[in-house]
Amino acid sequence: MSGTICPHCKNAVYDEDALLCHFCGHSLARNSGGALGHMRGAGMRWIFIGMGLLLLAALMLTLR
Repeated sequence: MSGTICPHCKNAVYDEDALLCHFCGHSLARNSGGALGHMRGAGMRWIFIGMGLLLLAALMLTLR
């Protein structure tokens, strides 16, 4: 069972889902494994930009 070493206090944290150190409370510098953690990637940014541009184009066409 491998643990993550806290960069601040150098203690091992063996909880796989922990984002904060149990000993000092500092970030373990790992991303969330959930859906919201994956949405923070660069690929999702382009999807939101594309959706915004499509919405803007649709509004411009309807107001014409």
